[in-house]
Amino acid sequence: MKTISTTALSKEIGITSKELFDKLLDLKLIYRNEDKWSLTDKGKEAGGTIVVNEKYGEYIVWPEIFNPFSAVNHANKVLITVTKIGEAFNVSNQRVNKILSEIGWIEEAIKGWSITTLGKNAGGVQKEHQSGGTFVLWPETIIDDPILLRSIKPSGTNHIEKLNNNPSLTNPDKPISKYPDTLLKTKDGHLVRSRAELIIDNMLYDYGLTHAYERELPVEEKVLSDFYIPSKNGGKAVYIEFWGISNNEKYLERKHIKQGIYKKYNLNLIEIEDKHIDNLDGHLPKLLLKFNINVE
Repeated sequence: MKTISTTALSKEIGITSKELFDKLLDLKLIYRNEDKWSLTDKGKEAGGTIVVNEKYGEYIVWPEIFNPFSAVNHANKVLITVTKIGEAFNVSNQRVNKILSEIGWIEEAIKGWSITTLGKNAGGVQKEHQSGGTFVLWPETIIDDPILLRSIKPSGTNHIEKLNNNPSLTNPDKPISKYPDTLLKTKDGHLVRSRAELIIDNMLYDYGLTHAYERELPVEEKVLSDFYIPSKNGGKAVYIEFWGISNNEKYLERKHIKQGIYKKYNLNLIEIEDKHIDNLDGHLPKLLLKFNINVE
C-alpha cells in the first residue's frame, strides 16, 4: 500500500499540517520524543510507520487512504466500486455517482469523478483508469453510512436510518424570521420564507444554476442549508446561508452553531446578510466565482 508523509497527508485531507499533527496527538497516535515525532502503538496499528531518509532523516508516513478525521479508520478495509454500492440498494452505478455528487463526496472531473475532502473523510480513495480517467473506490462499510442512507433512502432493505435530531439546528427554529408566516413562490416553484430568500432563489434561477432550497447537509448532525448548488454547474458544490436577523439571541446562537458545522466539515459556504440583498447582483457573482462558478 502506498504511503505518504504527514505533511503530504494534510494536503490530501485539505487542512494545515499543524491541524493534522494536533489531531494525531489528540487521538494518541503520535507523541513528541525530545526533538522528533514518534508513533504510539495505536499509531502503528493505524498504519503509521517510521522511515529514514538521508536528506530528511526520520519521519512518519501513513497509508495514502488514512484519514484521522474519519469516524472509522478505513485504512485496512476492503474497497468496493459504485457498482457494488448500487447492487446493495438496487440502483444503478450512475444513480450512486449522482447521489455521491449531490452530497458533496465526489465532483465531476474532465473524465470521470474526483474525490472531495468530504469524500476522503468518508473513506473514499481516488483511482485512475488506464485511459487517464478517474474514479473513486469506497470502503464496504459505506453502505451503512447514515449520510448515504439518508440520500438513497433504500426500500426493501434492513438498513435503519440513524439521525441526530437536534431541534436547535433544523427547520423548527426557522420561524425566527422577519416573515415567519409568509410563503413566497419563486420562479422555479420553490416556496421560500422571506423576500430576501425569494430574491436569492430567483437570482440563482436567472443565472441558470441548478440549486436546491433547504437542503440537508451531508453530515452527522441534522442541519438544513438555505440553498445548495451542486458541483455539476461547472464549479464546486457550495452552500448558501442567508443571515437576516442581527438582534435575536436564539437566532445568533443558531447561526454560530451552523457556522461551526460548516467549518468542521470543510464545506464550501457563501454567507449573505440583509445589507447585501439590495445589490445582490453585484455581490453574489463575486462570491460564486471563488468556487469556480462564473455567471457573468
